Amino acid sequence: MTKLGMNLFVWTMSMDEDLAHTLAFLKQTGFDFVEMPVGGTDNRPADLKKWQRLGQQAADLGLGVQTCAVLPPDKCLISADPAIRQAGIDYLKHVVDCSAAVGSAILMGPLYAGFKTFTGKPATPEEWQHSVEGMRQVAEHAQTKDVTLAIESLNRFEIYLLTCADDVARYVEAVDHPNCRAAFDTFHANMEEKSVPAAIRKLAPYLVHVQLSENDRSTPGRGQINFRQVLDTLNEIGYTGPIAIEAFGPNPPELAAATHIFRPMFTSPEQLAEEGYGFLRPLLV
Repeated sequence: MTKLGMNLFVWTMSMDEDLAHTLAFLKQTGFDFVEMPVGGTDNRPADLKKWQRLGQQAADLGLGVQTCAVLPPDKCLISADPAIRQAGIDYLKHVVDCSAAVGSAILMGPLYAGFKTFTGKPATPEEWQHSVEGMRQVAEHAQTKDVTLAIESLNRFEIYLLTCADDVARYVEAVDHPNCRAAFDTFHANMEEKSVPAAIRKLAPYLVHVQLSENDRSTPGRGQINFRQVLDTLNEIGYTGPIAIEAFGPNPPELAAATHIFRPMFTSPEQLAEEGYGFLRPLLV
């Protein structure tokens, strides 16, 4: 049976809170894994100990763990400044280390450029090459940690280097490393793809992770995304990898601001998780 997980963004950005109750609730609900947001700091030994502790906490409950991350603007792989690009490479290598420490085999996200970092112009060939070269170094490090990078395109209001499946496929091919693969997110695809099934088919040779997110970022099944079509297409291409629900709410405030969540669309994260699980699990083979 396809493994279904829940992204923890709707509860936290930092993973510094006591999540024992939340993890137990998600396991009891039926989820197979959780998707933990990872951010590195300069205190690397303490970071690794924290992630080892969280990984053991999840393992004790029988929950798998995967990780996700974004690249801060001051560590952008497409910067014209070599020092900023190197800081991004070093940061991502540390996030890979944290992912390995928590027990994650997949680190997904828009790792290739700074989140919400714009020039007002399309990406240049130089920016593309900077990112490809930096990501290849990160992928080489990830291989030593048994972590696969899953590259996620975002919509045009959040990033500008990769905004569709064609971009991701071309990018993965350019990086040309077995530990650099593709992710797919229904929220961004709903905005940027002319055909969601065609986008999934485009990514089929590289796809290792899927996020199911409603068009308004709320409870799956309560909006306009055709999840039956998405899952049928995943079945068609023979996808058997993990699938995670991703949603956002008014908390944590800094994440709500970044994702432009200005009105509550569910009573609680727990209600969203239960309803999302109840809607999606019967659709999964």
